[in-house]
Order: sequence, then C-alpha cells, then structure tokens
Amino acid sequence: MSHARQRNKRRIGALAAVGGLVAAGVAVSGAFAAQSGGTPSGTGPAATAARLPGPSAATLARTLVARLGSASTAGGWIAADGSPVVAVTDGTAAAAVRAAGATAKLVGRSSDQLAAVTAALRSAPRVPGTAWSVDPATNQVVLQADRTVSSADWQRLSATAAQLGGGVRMERTESTFTPRIAGGDAIFTSNARCSAGFNVTDGQQSFILTAGHCGPVGSPWAADAADAQPLGSTVSDTFPGSGDFSLIRIDSAGVDQPSAVDLGNGSLQQITHAADAVVGEPVTRSGSTSGVHSGRVTALDATVNYPEGTVTGLIQTDVCAEPGDSGGPLFDQDAAIGLTSGGDGDCTVGGTTFFQPVTTALQALGVQIPAAGAGQGAPAGTAPSATAAAQPAGAPGGDGLQSRRRLSRHRHR
Repeated sequence: MSHARQRNKRRIGALAAVGGLVAAGVAVSGAFAAQSGGTPSGTGPAATAARLPGPSAATLARTLVARLGSASTAGGWIAADGSPVVAVTDGTAAAAVRAAGATAKLVGRSSDQLAAVTAALRSAPRVPGTAWSVDPATNQVVLQADRTVSSADWQRLSATAAQLGGGVRMERTESTFTPRIAGGDAIFTSNARCSAGFNVTDGQQSFILTAGHCGPVGSPWAADAADAQPLGSTVSDTFPGSGDFSLIRIDSAGVDQPSAVDLGNGSLQQITHAADAVVGEPVTRSGSTSGVHSGRVTALDATVNYPEGTVTGLIQTDVCAEPGDSGGPLFDQDAAIGLTSGGDGDCTVGGTTFFQPVTTALQALGVQIPAAGAGQGAPAGTAPSATAAAQPAGAPGGDGLQSRRRLSRHRHR
C-alpha cells in the first residue's frame, strides 16, 4: 500500500471516529447551530428552569418523567422559552414537577395509555408509507401517511383511529418515508456506502457504530470504492424491527478513532455522554450528503413502516436530511442523541427525519464510546475507556457516546 493510501486510510479512520466521513477532499459543510439564549423575567424555580440551557432543561424533564413513572406522566418537552414541561395525570405528580422547577401540564392520557394506543396501531394490518409517534405536548399519537398510501388504506387507518377515540391525530405528508439511501462517498460495501458514525469499544476491540440498513452481518467495509483500503466488517445489525443500528468491527491496524464529531468547519465537538431525547429539545444533525443542520425533536417512540419493513422506537424531528445521510449523528451540544434512519423531504423544502436512539443501540450491542482523546493514533483493537461526546476540540472527556453517519447506494459515474 502506498504512503498516500496509508495516510488516507488513517484520515478515514479519524473521520469515522468523529462521525464525519466525507467524500474525498470534500468536507462536511455547515456550522453547529448555537442554542437559543435569553433570560426570562421573574424569579423562583420556574424562572430558574427557564434559564437553563437546552441540555439541562431536557435532563430535568427526562429525569422527572423517569422518577414519577409512566402511569402518572405522559412525557416531557422543552417549551418555546426553553423551559421544561412535564405532562402529568394527577395533582400529586403536578406538585412534584413544580417543586423541581418545571412546568406541569395536566392531561387525560398517561404514557401507559398512549403506549396502548401505539400497540393497537401496531397490531393492525401493516401499511407501508405510514408512521406514528407520541406527541406529549398534545397528549396524542400522531399517525402520518405519505403519498404512497392509497385512499382505501387511508380510510381503513381512519377507521382504526376512530376506534381509539381522541388519542390519535391523522396527518398526510407530501413525500415518502424511506431510509436515506443515495449516491456519495464515505465508507463502502458492495454497491452501498455509508458515513461512519460513532467510534465505540467493548473494552477489547474497536468498532464503528452505524445504521442497520447500511449492510447485514458479514458486509465488508473499505475506505474507498475499490476496496483497496479495507477497514473491517459488520458483526451485528438490527433492521428492520426494534431499531436501525449496526456495528462494524475494525480489523485494520493504523485506523485512528478519536471521540469527537467533525463539524466540517475546521473544529471538533467531543461527545461526553449519551442521552434520551426530549420533545422540543434543540438538536443538530450531520451527514455526508447535506452537511450540518439543526432543528428540534418533535415526537418520541416513533414507528415507521418503510418499504423494507417496520422499525420501532425511533425519535422524530423536524431536522432535514437527504439520501446518503443515513447513520449520521444527532446531538445536543455534548450529548449524543441519535443516528439518522430515514424520513421524507429534503434540505431544500424541509421534511421529517427519524433517528435511532443512541442509548438503545449502545445497550443492545454492549459497547461504549471511548474516552475523549483516547484512540488518537491507537491501533485497532485497543480499548480506550468509555466516552463519546461533543465539545470543542481540547475539551475534557467523559462517558457517553456520539454518532454521525449516512447510507447510500453507490452510483458509478
């Protein structure tokens, strides 16, 4: 292998670690969007909560929901002013939420009852081109149907929703729900390509975490389309079904795997931990096709009926994505949130994008993000301590994860 190829291979490894696999010589464009600021008037716990930055408000909301339980709550979200809100079903839970400095909203359906609604939709005959997710702000399950869904299927879905009372809201979309597959450059396997995501470790070996639809177990991966610079192979994948994630074992020595996200503007953002998403949370996504884009989490526990099959447990956002963006990271400052799965629309007209929760993938695969700074120049197979985060380069590391990737069909031109 030539020195030039060896250098390129090391560079591919580094970008894989930061999740920013890009076309040869083409950096991911865009910049990391800053969190909205502002100091609300007033004093006391509510005003204090409103002044919390996004991740702190999100952490408070998710902590309260977990502590109070699914029978007494129906999710949490970040309000327009940046303050945390928790939906509750009784006065006792409302008092606890207010005492913690968040806003309580009394609703008629608990998380358990909303889960029963989604279970009923899941048990109905499958209709490709549909998706549903929980919107805690309206205390409903939102059922969406794309343009491929026929009038007859729409009527059947409407009848099913009517049987579930006011727990379901029906919506039509103008595009189609698909995994974000398209042409481009990054890491390659047969006729597909995918942007590398989080660098992770099981304590013994090094891996790349990416989308499950990137390729089945046994898929060989290389840093170039000609397979002249092999990286490793897929050792675990989930898609469709209970998620969209896979693990590529790094078998080649000399692949650098830093724990950071490449923002495409000459700077890095380390990831210190993984976190569950909260509705309303400001998030940023990166991918090898469309670059860096920001938006907000709009719903949770989404089920998407892709043409390839049904995927459950996803995060829904209003962040745009395009073919080739699959596997890319979704993050909130130093918290890794998700991996790009699929959606509709594009970054010109906008659209809906679904993400695989990172916490779920890490737990299922038994891996973790290596410590920030570890793995820089380390050979494959070394076991840096767990971390993944997103902070400016040089920031201290911690525990967590990080992701950034995308999948696409490789088109010969």
